Amino acid sequence: MVFPSSSRRAVSAALRAKRAPRRGLATRTPIVGGNWKLNAGNGTTKGSIDELVKGLNEAKAPACEVFICPPTLYLDRVQASAAPHLMVCAQNVYCKQKGAFTGETSADMLLDMGINWSLIGHSERRDIFGETDELLGAKIAYAQSVGLNAVPCIGEHKEEREAGRTMDVLVPQLKAIFDNVSDWTKIVIAYEPVWAIGTGLTATPEQAQETHANIRSWISTNVSAEVADGIRIQYGGSVNDKNSEALAAGEDIDGFLVGGASLKAPSFGSICSVFD
Repeated sequence: MVFPSSSRRAVSAALRAKRAPRRGLATRTPIVGGNWKLNAGNGTTKGSIDELVKGLNEAKAPACEVFICPPTLYLDRVQASAAPHLMVCAQNVYCKQKGAFTGETSADMLLDMGINWSLIGHSERRDIFGETDELLGAKIAYAQSVGLNAVPCIGEHKEEREAGRTMDVLVPQLKAIFDNVSDWTKIVIAYEPVWAIGTGLTATPEQAQETHANIRSWISTNVSAEVADGIRIQYGGSVNDKNSEALAAGEDIDGFLVGGASLKAPSFGSICSVFD
């Protein structure tokens, strides 16, 4: 079955309309993302993609917003078959409309295909492919200029956490984001401690909440209290169906960016349901 983009937008709008208070006077709709990385579902074929999408479609639609990030090759296929409550999101996007940029995808092209979201600056893009805060900022600026929703990712390494330098690392990453934003409604921040991504290690609920609160406090001081209260901040880093409920209790944690557990429809559905 093919689900039109208009149905997906209508579901997203309805969720925002009935959102519940998350902190103070703010109303922030929780949002959960599934980053499939370089995985075609649980295999390497379009058949395994179809199997995962089928499982996600069969799950009860949660109260939170949900986006899923298949590899670029499969964006159109997933967009055509995912249920209306599942927004489809690219894993990466470039800072130019078109040109001699081999291997890249532009925001204009994503929007033309009905893809309204993209991750930007995931730690694997930074650590493996050498992406910088400057490039992150340029990507956000261009995404903003054409109306693409962006999920910029920030996070610290294990030695930085242990040295007590978490915010020292996060602040330049935050500045690269906020120096290039004009429409805050099209930004969701994903805080992913690099030491917890794919390692099985997870920040404790107390560690995650403390860092999210510090991020929100920095935004309040350096941007505005209104933006700080309204912006959604996801936690990522070995989130699964066993630890998601405890993590979700943090008042400044507005959802998750899920890796491996998003490749299993029952687990991902369980994670999303903690916000019901």
